Amino acid sequence: MSRKPLNFQELSAEEMLLISREFNSRVSGRRSVRDFSDRPVDREVIENAVRTAGSAPSGANKQPWHFAIVESHETKALIRKAAEAEEQEFYNGRAPKAWLDDLKVFETDQHKPFLETAPYLIAVFLQRNSVDEEGVKHKNYYMPESVGIATGMLITALHVSGLATLTHTPSPMKFLNQILQRPSNEKPFMLIVAGYPSDGVTVPDIERKPFDEIASIF
Repeated sequence: MSRKPLNFQELSAEEMLLISREFNSRVSGRRSVRDFSDRPVDREVIENAVRTAGSAPSGANKQPWHFAIVESHETKALIRKAAEAEEQEFYNGRAPKAWLDDLKVFETDQHKPFLETAPYLIAVFLQRNSVDEEGVKHKNYYMPESVGIATGMLITALHVSGLATLTHTPSPMKFLNQILQRPSNEKPFMLIVAGYPSDGVTVPDIERKPFDEIASIF
């Protein structure tokens, strides 16, 4: 394999500290919202965020992901109907009481109107294996880790671009393969809702764990 020079811009210690503080301040303000406006969003903003996600590191550079961008109202309506059917099962028998108790602070239920209201949904698929043009299967590596990193980069890119987001994971999500016509070697990983928050939207008053509870220094 040919090689090329690394495109790396070294910063001064002062610049590094300033950028790290500003980035932390901006990103740590991200919150999941469930009330979206139907205001349109330039599709290029979404495409650029997906391009960012596609630059994520992956096992053996297999890039085991696919991002299905949904803007059609008809398709969003189909996804909402299928997702609410699964959520109905979840909230009315599938989920244990302890899980439902933990969700009470977020005031969620089986109704998911944001799946139709928000201008964009992005369905993230994990590719169990790759298939070349001749139909030959090739093994992928560290798929959950790779797709998890890419999804985190996607959410961050959307946030710093000025959009609100929600990570939605109805279980199971096999209906996404059918609605979005994705092959059987792809597993739905997450559904990202993206757009502007509705006017006057509020979020639960929760706190993040402090640094010394999430990190150790040796």
